[in-house]
Amino acid sequence: MEPKDRRELAVRFFEEGYRQQMKGNLEQAVDLYKKSIEAFPTAEAHTFLGWTYSFMGRVDDAIAECHKAIEVDPTFGNPYNDIGAYLLQKGETDEAIPWFERALEAPRYESYCYPHMNLGRAYEARRDWLRAREEFRKAIDENPEYKPARQGLARIRGYLN
Repeated sequence: MEPKDRRELAVRFFEEGYRQQMKGNLEQAVDLYKKSIEAFPTAEAHTFLGWTYSFMGRVDDAIAECHKAIEVDPTFGNPYNDIGAYLLQKGETDEAIPWFERALEAPRYESYCYPHMNLGRAYEARRDWLRAREEFRKAIDENPEYKPARQGLARIRGYLN
């Protein structure tokens, strides 16, 4: 099969995997993301497979998929942020912070508000209120409608008053 055909097949599997994931059909989504990767590996397919694993409580598998995504395309920011988020979920705050910073340095990322938000969460967990406030503000600068960042900023104001 030609590379163009493999890529098109991978996109179809990926899109159907996403639809199944959003419907809550996680096992089907996993199978479809794996087929997408088999047809033509992309950072997106590995990242979304990891995201699906995280929904299934398979956090270590999610992290492993994000590492694979980075191998495929180190410019894609999502897997860096996701690794950090999974480490936060595991209570590994200090280990998470460098991953959010790497996400912010990635040239290919649609919304930098997420790593800023997550850095804010990490600093909040460390009770570093000023740095948390700064990151929540940066998230709001990136996306003024992002409610979780506004809520985080309100919490920090409560701590500082």
